[in-house]
Amino acid sequence: MVMTAMDESRTPRKHEGKHKAMAICFILGIGSLVSWNSMLTIGDYYYNLFPKYHPGRVLTLVYQPFAFGTTAILAYNESNINTRMRNLAGLIIFFSSTFLVLVLDLATSGKGGIGHYIGLCVLAACFGLADGLIQGGMVGDLSFMCPEFIQSYLAGLAASGALISILRVLTKVTFEKSHNGLHKGAILFFSISTFIEFLCIILYTLYFPKLPIVKYYHSKAALEGSKTSSADLADADIQAKTNDQGGYEYDTKQQDRFSNKQLFLQNLDYAVDLFLIYVVTLSIFPGFLYENTGSHQLGTWYPIVLITMYNVVDLISRYIPVVKWMKLESRKALLIAAIFRFLLIPAFYFTAKYGDQGWMIFLTSFLGLTNGYLTVCVLTVAPKGS
Repeated sequence: MVMTAMDESRTPRKHEGKHKAMAICFILGIGSLVSWNSMLTIGDYYYNLFPKYHPGRVLTLVYQPFAFGTTAILAYNESNINTRMRNLAGLIIFFSSTFLVLVLDLATSGKGGIGHYIGLCVLAACFGLADGLIQGGMVGDLSFMCPEFIQSYLAGLAASGALISILRVLTKVTFEKSHNGLHKGAILFFSISTFIEFLCIILYTLYFPKLPIVKYYHSKAALEGSKTSSADLADADIQAKTNDQGGYEYDTKQQDRFSNKQLFLQNLDYAVDLFLIYVVTLSIFPGFLYENTGSHQLGTWYPIVLITMYNVVDLISRYIPVVKWMKLESRKALLIAAIFRFLLIPAFYFTAKYGDQGWMIFLTSFLGLTNGYLTVCVLTVAPKGS
């Protein structure tokens, strides 16, 4: 009995802290997009400041190349990059850039002008850089762990949009009749976003790597050949140990890492899925919804309602795969679904020209539904190699 107690005391409870880790992953997901979503959701404010510069389209075009380029470059060199420092750099850039958006808006007193617009574009590029750092790093890191962590992180990404959209509705109701109401709403938005980014830095730096379940997965990954977990292990003040050293119980046989070419070819269809999903989404959201949906009974509320419906349904849809029989896991079916979403592009243009606001709200909700659902299906199935 004494020996049993000693063995139990030497073997850590590897799943301890799972729910705390899921909660932190959810908050980190919010922090990974809340700043960018804030910039998108107050599009009516930017269209009021820069009516000739098409901010909804231009800011997206500035943001995406930096996000994609950063992700691609880091993916190519992933095995030699300190994932923890990559994620921290992304959070710090998000925090700094969000704070600078706030400063820029206050410095210009909420007035337009080419200088303000160029500064905004530069900060949108910084958001893209931070996105490429944090999202790729977090998804890669969490892929070593249990699927619930990725699910929580991806749900947090969608929750940031839903949270900001609901806040946008509340600020419009509150400040609609006040002087400089749009400006006051923008200040509130970026103040909240700055606080959330700061909170994420604290959680990721001080709490997340020290949770027992996170220590377990980082140690396991290190023993299986991962070169990117050393900083997490050092920060948690632990070393990867084999079973006979009193460490965690798992297979200690180190595996050779696949080359980038092998990994790319094995997951080519998943990469194509994500590319197709977001080509369709970003061709419609947010620029088209702000500029090409016409005038309706909702008036200035119309684009806000569309953006809110997209974000709320996107969040809800990311929990659908939790029900196992509703989760799409077939690689062929995922690719077919991603291709069929291209039908949404002519559907939106036809509805904008001939349909009423009810049909447009329905289509926007369906866009959010398929975006969130397919994204989670692809990113939770891909690490398993299903």
